[in-house]
Order: sequence, then structure tokens, then C-alpha cells
Amino acid sequence: MSSSDVDLASLVGLHSVKGGHYAEFRGSEARLNRVITAMGAVSQALVQTDQGPENLVVEVLNALLEHLNAEWVLFALADGHLEQAAPRHLIAARTGGVLAFEGVSVAQSPSDLPVEVLNRLIDLLRGEEIVLDSPLLEDHHVHVPIEYHGRVVGGLSAWTPPERTVDPSDLVVLQILAGQIAVAMVNSELLLETRRRAQELADRNAELERTQRELSAVQRTALLNTERSRIARELHDSVGQSVLSAGLQIELCRGSVHGDGAEHFDKAVELTRAAMSQLRDAIYTLNDAGVPSLSIADTLQGLCDLHLPAEITGSVAVRGRPREVPSEVQHALLRIAGESLFNAARHADATRVTVLLGFADGRITLSIDDDGTGDPEHLRVLLRASSSGDFAAGRRRGLANMSSRATELGGSMRIRRSRLGGVRISVEVPFDVGAQG
Repeated sequence: MSSSDVDLASLVGLHSVKGGHYAEFRGSEARLNRVITAMGAVSQALVQTDQGPENLVVEVLNALLEHLNAEWVLFALADGHLEQAAPRHLIAARTGGVLAFEGVSVAQSPSDLPVEVLNRLIDLLRGEEIVLDSPLLEDHHVHVPIEYHGRVVGGLSAWTPPERTVDPSDLVVLQILAGQIAVAMVNSELLLETRRRAQELADRNAELERTQRELSAVQRTALLNTERSRIARELHDSVGQSVLSAGLQIELCRGSVHGDGAEHFDKAVELTRAAMSQLRDAIYTLNDAGVPSLSIADTLQGLCDLHLPAEITGSVAVRGRPREVPSEVQHALLRIAGESLFNAARHADATRVTVLLGFADGRITLSIDDDGTGDPEHLRVLLRASSSGDFAAGRRRGLANMSSRATELGGSMRIRRSRLGGVRISVEVPFDVGAQG
């Protein structure tokens, strides 16, 4: 024994001078290194559950093919077991690549399988108990059953060339692998199913959001059409009837007027008839419901056009990133805006009205400013009176209705002096972006 052999013997604790002991040690060391390498490759294959069960099984078979230097490695699940798992079988060949008769996209169909491989595949698929239930170790062949929850559900087999003898350590590697491969396949299938369900939920959520946007647009259009119809009715029932009555009275008086006054009466009759014609055209236009779906800002501009006469300039601005507003919040804000614009047009003697819609995290604000002659303190008194039920002091319910709409949504309404010189009506309402409905 050389000095190097003596040093090695002292390191590994082998003190015998028999050369066979050292050879046995070297053989055991080589097998141990081979097993460690194999387990590393197998573990890397088993953790690829996110790549799908098909790719997982391919990686496992390739790892075994490399470890055993095998000519053939076979995986198969018995019919009636793990029915949701796929692939049902897979074959890895040293020279032929990945093979399968069906159900595997990355494999090609076998054309010339050895008889022993084909027979083993048939036996495993049929669930032959003799083949399924017992491990098998031969010089150039190894087979282990695959178990899941205490039941044998398939098998794993390999055939090696003449120069590669199978030993018990190889059987241990396959048994460890067989105990994990079914679980890894099921987990991989569950992961893919979870991803599919998550994608379905994402698609449904996107569809729900689209539907919500469409519904909000329909609601805005319906509200604007309601305002148009209301104004058309008011024009027909009040203004129209007044103009018509005035015209009739003028015509009745026409016969008693002579000279220069008759010409003025004729002109007045002509003007009332023209006014009635214009009113009919305006009513027809207002009743035309062909209004496209609008954004909330466009709807506010539409309300300005409806409520403000031509001599009052109305404008709408948006601050912050516009978001889809829950329907109940949207409805309340548009109603408040419509009432405010109506008040500014009828009572404020204004020449300019601005509407500002603001979006911020968790809240939305609406401000209507005018440059009219209104008194904020007087309006606050009217609001308090009507809110308390003192209808003698606060006959109009418009301000109280506006305040109630904001309060019902957890918000608030304020009346104060506008920078334009008139009155500012400001509303702030909280809303949850994720709870649109």
C-alpha cells in the first residue's frame, strides 16, 4: 500500500490492509455521488409545477434517463386512477426523444417500441396488479409502483444498456421519485386550474366593469332625457299656454284698435305666432331622445345647455383622474347639479356659471359657481328652515333635497360666497371605486 493509500485510509477510517476494502469504498462513494446528483436533478424537475404537468413529467423522465444512462424510461397511470391528471403515459428514449400515443403535445407518436416496453405500458394502463404493486430490480431493468393516498395508481420503469448495471441505490431513487411524482402532477394540475379560474374571474370582472360603464352611460342619458322632457312639458304647459293666451287676447282686441295702433297690434300678433312656432320647434327638439351615451362631464355640460339660457355662459371642468362613479353617487350629483343650474338661471340674475367636478382618492367633489346677486347667508337660512320643516319660512324644497341627497351618501353640501361674486354650491361625497353598482 502506498503512502497516499495509507493517508486516505486514515481519513476514511479504513485500517485494513486488504485492497478489496478500498475498492468497495470507492464503489460506494461513486454510487453515493451518483445518487446525490440524481436527486438534485429529480428535485429540480419536481418543483416545476408552474410549468404544467406535461412539462413536469418530461423533465422527470429526462432526469432519470440521464441518471441511469437508460435506453428507455416509461411513466404510466392506470385507467380509473387520477382521472383528472394528464398526461396518462409518457416514454423517454435515449435516441428517440419524448414519445406518447396520445394526449401529449410535446411528444411524437412511437413507431418501433421494444416489446418489453410496449407490454409494460399496456399492463400499467390496464392496471395489472402483478405489475403495479411490486418493485422490480434486475441487472438492466428497474420498476417501481406509483402511489397516491395509499393507492397504487401507476408505475415507473426504466431499461439500461449492457454497460450500465442497475443497483439497489437506483431502485431507491425511483421509489423516492415515484412517491412524489403523483403529488407533483396533482399540484401542477391544481395550479393550472387555479390560473384558469383566476383568468376567468379576471375576464368576468372586466366584463362586469364594461357592463357597469355601459349602465352608467345609460343612466346618464336617461337622466338627461328626463330633464329634457321636464323642460319640454314646462314650456308646453306654462310658457306655451301663456304665449298662446297672449296672442288670443291681442287678436280679440284687434277690432277695437284703429289708426297707427292697429299696425302695432298686427305686429304683436305676428310675433306671438312666431314665438309659438319657435316654442313648438324647441319642444320637439327637447323631446327627441336621440342623445348618445355621455360621460358624466359631458352630461353636466348637457345640463348646462338645458338649464342656462343663451345669455348665461356655462362651462364644465374636471380635476383629477376621471373614474367610473357608482350609479347612486352619479345620480345624486347630476340631480344636485341640475337643481343648482336651474336656481342660478331663474333666481341668481347671473351671466356666468361654472361647474367643477373633482376626483380624488375615495371622494368626489362637485362645485357650481355663479356671478349672480344671490346671498349665501339667505340661502343657508332657507335651507335650515326647509330642513326643519318650517315651510312658511322655507317654501322651496330644492336646497333641502340637494342637501339630503349628499347626506344620504355620507357626504355634505355647503353654501358660501363664490369667487365669481355670487353663490357657490359645493358637494363632497365619499365613494368606493371597487364597489360600483
